[in-house]
Amino acid sequence: MTEFGFACTGVRADPYAAGPALVFRLRVTASPGTRVHALALRCQIRIEPARRGYDDTEAAALTDLFGQRSRWGATLNPVEFAQVPVMVRGFTGETETDLVVPCTYDMDIASSRYFHALEDGEVPLRMLFSGTAFTGAGGFWVEPVPWDEEAAFRMPVRTWREMVDRHFPGSGWIRLPRDAMDALLAYRSRRALPSWQATVEGLLEAAGERTR
Repeated sequence: MTEFGFACTGVRADPYAAGPALVFRLRVTASPGTRVHALALRCQIRIEPARRGYDDTEAAALTDLFGQRSRWGATLNPVEFAQVPVMVRGFTGETETDLVVPCTYDMDIASSRYFHALEDGEVPLRMLFSGTAFTGAGGFWVEPVPWDEEAAFRMPVRTWREMVDRHFPGSGWIRLPRDAMDALLAYRSRRALPSWQATVEGLLEAAGERTR
């Protein structure tokens, strides 16, 4: 069996993607002298929130996900970020490739809420690899990539914010059921409000929550 190793050497926001996307740079190694014709990989990326500290502002923003800080010993569990496929071209020894991860700013998604809560620092990630390897010097051998192959990486929070600001500058969005959206539209129309921002601010003020 060929022994494989994986490491993440960097990440960047994709400036040309139609939607938000991060590009992780992977280094893949194989047993010395083994010819790898191709790798068909699956990568699961998890956030490991217990592997960093949080100030009081961040802790307050994370209450929705993990509860009060006093409970974090039991609730600060890994959060799934993404599951993506990647094809790695043929190589001998080692190679590098890009892992493109489409992202969302939907606040119904736990990973988005986690990223949004962080002020600075790094996001502790763990990448879990599996898949199929096609190897052999004079032909093809088909081998599984074991499930225990993984790599740890700390992604700068500023990289996430750069990606979000590129597509949603100074703003965000939420997803609502159609009946709630219809009710909001009717509320806005009745009051001749000029924007959705004014609509939400009007509702907050009516509820006694100041927006300014």
